[in-house]
Amino acid sequence: MRSVSGIGRLAGHISMGVLAWGLACGAGAATVQVTVQDGAGKPLPGAVAFLESPEARRLVRPLANAEIVQQKLRFHPDVLVVPVGTAVRFPNHDTVRHHVYSFSPAKKFELKLYAGVPANPVVFDQPGVVVLGCNIHDQMVGWVLAVETPYYAVGSAPDGGVRLENVPAGSYQLRVWHESLPVGAAALAQPLAVSEPGGAPVVVRLSAAKP
Repeated sequence: MRSVSGIGRLAGHISMGVLAWGLACGAGAATVQVTVQDGAGKPLPGAVAFLESPEARRLVRPLANAEIVQQKLRFHPDVLVVPVGTAVRFPNHDTVRHHVYSFSPAKKFELKLYAGVPANPVVFDQPGVVVLGCNIHDQMVGWVLAVETPYYAVGSAPDGGVRLENVPAGSYQLRVWHESLPVGAAALAQPLAVSEPGGAPVVVRLSAAKP
């Protein structure tokens, strides 16, 4: 069985750069744009960014109908972000059986060899990075990030941009993670103030990200 571990500590470098924060969706709500780079300044598409605060934690509600599909010997999506408490289903759309598991501290579980849809979803009840594997197909790797905030997004732009919508003004911890970080690495954190019409521009560099 191929072992994969979970959340750990990460040292990284954060630098200031040229980014825009704009006002969106009425008074008190901002659109926060974050650009994520590796240590050499190259963009990291597909990064996850989220904003934590005591107020944000009180707003967390589990998602309904969350799932990671297995198809063509891959996890789809390969990175899923969910609020803590969300139950995630793992339907198998392949013609072969899979054995999905995680040894990560934030959620240890096994879905032993199965086809179709397991009877019970997996509830991600602790925050952290959960690395997924398949005991039958070693090339299958995926991630679930369970977060204690409703303010999160996965970037899709080729320039490494991540866009967080409808963020109320306040003080937060901005946390950023990318799948190219070492296995077990936690999301990098820095304090961030969101205000009207916005805050200081920021570029986040993950110096430990692998090329």
